Amino acid sequence: MSKLWGGRFTKQTDQLVEQYTASITFDKAMAEEDIQGSLAHVAMLGACGILPQEDVDQITDGLHQVASMIRRGEMDYSVSDEDIHMNIEKALIELVGPVGGKLHTGRSRNDQVATDMHLYLRKRVVTFVELLVQLQEALIAQAKENVETIVPGYTHLQRAQPILFAHHLMAYVAMFERDIERLTDSYKRIDMLPLGAGALAGTTFAIDRHYTAKQLGFSRVYENSLDAVSDRDFIVEFLSNASLIMMHLSRLCEELVLWSSTEFQFVELDDAFCTGSSIMPQKKNPDVAELVRGKTGRVYGNLVGMLTVLKALPLAYNKDMQEDKEGMFDTVHTLDGALRLFAPMIATMKVNRSRMREAVRQDFSNATDIADFLVGKGLPFRQAHEVIGKTVLYCIEQNKYLLDLTLEEFKQFSELFDDRIYAVLQPEQVVNARNVYGGTATVQVEAAIGRAEQALAQKALWIEANGGIKLA
Repeated sequence: MSKLWGGRFTKQTDQLVEQYTASITFDKAMAEEDIQGSLAHVAMLGACGILPQEDVDQITDGLHQVASMIRRGEMDYSVSDEDIHMNIEKALIELVGPVGGKLHTGRSRNDQVATDMHLYLRKRVVTFVELLVQLQEALIAQAKENVETIVPGYTHLQRAQPILFAHHLMAYVAMFERDIERLTDSYKRIDMLPLGAGALAGTTFAIDRHYTAKQLGFSRVYENSLDAVSDRDFIVEFLSNASLIMMHLSRLCEELVLWSSTEFQFVELDDAFCTGSSIMPQKKNPDVAELVRGKTGRVYGNLVGMLTVLKALPLAYNKDMQEDKEGMFDTVHTLDGALRLFAPMIATMKVNRSRMREAVRQDFSNATDIADFLVGKGLPFRQAHEVIGKTVLYCIEQNKYLLDLTLEEFKQFSELFDDRIYAVLQPEQVVNARNVYGGTATVQVEAAIGRAEQALAQKALWIEANGGIKLA
């Protein structure tokens, strides 16, 4: 069978050109969306009187048959038919005859493929919000179990000040909250219908684009036909959002790798999320965390690739835009896999509270509080800072920690020290002294957990309203 667009041509397409320009090997991932868009389009053609109802019924029935073939794995995709649109249209015509060729009335593959991608991403964004919420729930559950667990807080990967482990986990809840906000905000730009823009200038048929939008559940349509077929901002935005999510996951992965090492021993990851060594039988490797960390780079690459494709494209559609899909599909697949693994990995993680406690008692992360103690006695902070610096140096030389010093040893650095210094230096006191909004004090962390749990309920409503599953 000749190309569906081949009337103007006198030669067959070179086989190498067919292979090079075909996209069916990857855009078949949008088969469901392509049929969904076609069903709405043909319904609109009937409602507007552009096609008789008999033709609409035949085409609709045929599209459902093609959809069933695809679901059963019986669809014979062909490179010579280039893309998912032409493959489906050819299968339709083979099923219902020439009437199937009327389906493409009033549209172009340019607005058709844009519609498919909007439909595809719209569904996936809701799924990613669901998965991020599940990850937040796992982190919050661990935080609630560890509101009394104290761990060293780090800057420059050096011990800085004691914090609650729950406070550390809630920092990631906050990061993923911003990710959810970005996804939900981007949803309104994905939730736009380009169908009806034609190749670039609209169509001479008296179509009703708002009717089609209603059929497909879009809240609005593109105002400008040129913009409708050439806009890929919504894909760039998704790739950017996905890159930030992967970056946040990667940061947590790095900490999980460190924390589960023999040197730290802060946590133990469940066996189900680790692998062993083919030569060293004692090994338990945090491969999931490492691989998520590694796959972050490919998501970044997809973002840069998409921006590069678009950077000098004139309006409207150009074949370059075929390069918009593989990176999008790859990012969806990569992010989906990472998020589906992460929530259960966090939920099953064992926290070594005694090791964390031991670590806090074997460092100088409470030094700032001694400086604050001296400031409270009237000593300027800069002088207090110098006093404590010398005190810490003395401890290092004597192989001691601050709580090991006698009062006499403290007083050799400042006469302002008294017995109260020992209470000030206790890890619980150090943590709870930071009783400011957003701080690590127990009361503040418990309040943060409460606010996060309230936010979960609101997100569940958004997910349900946009076609997702209401989370328990």
